[in-house]
Amino acid sequence: MSQPQSPWWAPDRHQDRRAFLAARSAILAGVRGYFQRRGFVEADVDALAIAAGAEVHIDPIAADGRYLHASPEFALKKLLAAGETKIYFLGKVYRGGESGPRHRPEFTLLEFYRAGEGVAAIQRDCLAIARLAQRIAAGFGLAPRGTCDWTKPAERLSLTAAFARHLGADLRSLLAADGTGALAPMQALAAAQGLSPAADDDWSDLFAKLLTQRIEPLLGARAITLLTDYPAPEAALARRLPADPRFAERFEVYIDAIELANGYGELTDPVEQRARLLAARAERQRRYGADLPIDEDFLAALGHMPPAAGVALGIDRLVMLAVGAPDIDAVVWSAPRARP
Repeated sequence: MSQPQSPWWAPDRHQDRRAFLAARSAILAGVRGYFQRRGFVEADVDALAIAAGAEVHIDPIAADGRYLHASPEFALKKLLAAGETKIYFLGKVYRGGESGPRHRPEFTLLEFYRAGEGVAAIQRDCLAIARLAQRIAAGFGLAPRGTCDWTKPAERLSLTAAFARHLGADLRSLLAADGTGALAPMQALAAAQGLSPAADDDWSDLFAKLLTQRIEPLLGARAITLLTDYPAPEAALARRLPADPRFAERFEVYIDAIELANGYGELTDPVEQRARLLAARAERQRRYGADLPIDEDFLAALGHMPPAAGVALGIDRLVMLAVGAPDIDAVVWSAPRARP
């Protein structure tokens, strides 16, 4: 029989994590310094929001008739509409039902935006911040986990190229001319890849399974990977690519097969954004029986928002990767999950 684990505040357990936590504090200070040197303003927005956001599968946590924000995105975009040009948020966000070695229902998120600039500038920021964290961790004698060489030039890989390389499939053939998913060929690809889809899996479900089970485990093994140009159905808040509107200006950053950041060239068309939010609302209701409100104030602000790009980056995951920690619990200050 295994011995019961001592509480997280026990001196021996705390000492095991002490170097990780000291590096975490230094990394947070380094991130704030990075933005300060570049003229960004830190926006400390309210954690209580009137709407739960645009993601179908995020489980919002209700509080006082509103929701603990799963992301500060809507609030920050309202500030862009108000005239801010370079802003960031660094703080806690909340998502129900998230628990595991890489997930916590309460976690620290870095989200930032550049008005008048594209995703290339935001991607450079992501790479610079990741490498800054790795250098700070090295100053504490800590090495990153995995085989990724953080100093190498990043690998840029579109979803179309990733499907071709890792699945032998043409992603464009899986999308209809209007950008919606073509279900039958996606089902055939999933079967060819040995997946066992559920009877009610739609195109997005199958896309997610192929991505997480067949492609993600191969990303970021040698160098930081930027996965770009997502199908439009998988980018609820990103603008479409002018050259091929079946795809959208969304990217994700991967290190050691772990998704670190999710960024957009931001959609600023309130009409298209309303349609996407309504579609997400209907899908959430169909799947989970939850009818959640739409933030009308956000849609009103969107018509005044300048062209911009932004990204959300998980700080707990960044620290975990940079210091070589085994899981998220090792790099948070309080109340790690109980272990069996």
